[in-house]
Amino acid sequence: MARMAKDKKNTGGTIALNKKARHDYFIEERFEAGIALQGWEVKSLRAGRASITEAYVTIKNGEAFLFGAQITPLPQASTHVVADPLRTRKLLLHRRELNHLIGSVEREGYTLIPLALYWKGPNVKAEIGLAKGKKQYDKRATKKEQDWQRQKERLMRHQ
Repeated sequence: MARMAKDKKNTGGTIALNKKARHDYFIEERFEAGIALQGWEVKSLRAGRASITEAYVTIKNGEAFLFGAQITPLPQASTHVVADPLRTRKLLLHRRELNHLIGSVEREGYTLIPLALYWKGPNVKAEIGLAKGKKQYDKRATKKEQDWQRQKERLMRHQ
C-alpha cells in the first residue's frame, strides 16, 4: 500500500506555463536549466502555486537569474523563514550554455524568457527560450496563420 502512494507523487508534470511568451516572441532556441530553490518554494511548487507570466531572465557576472517569477508561499509555511514570493532565483546552466546565451543576448539583441516550470524526477527545471520580440504586424500574421490552419483542419474533417 505504501508503494502505491510513493508512485503517485508528482514527478513529471508541468508546474507553470508562459503562454504569453509564444504570442509576444519568436522562440529561436530552448534551454533546460535547474533552479536554486528554498524548501518552502518546493512545497509551494508541489501545490502548483507558481506563475511565470511576468518573469524574465537576466545575466549578471556570468550567471543567469530568474526575476519576477512568483511562487506564493503556503499558509502553513515555517514561521522563522521570511518568504518572499518574488525572490530572485539563480538558474543552473552549464558554462558552455551560459557563454552561448551571453553572446546572443549582448551581441545579437536576443531576450531570455522563461517558457515553463516542470518536474524532472525530484528536481524542478525551467525551460528558457532565446527569443526575439514580435512587432504588431508579426502578431497579426501569426494569428492569421493559426486561423487558416484551424480552418484547413475543419475542412479536412468534413470531407
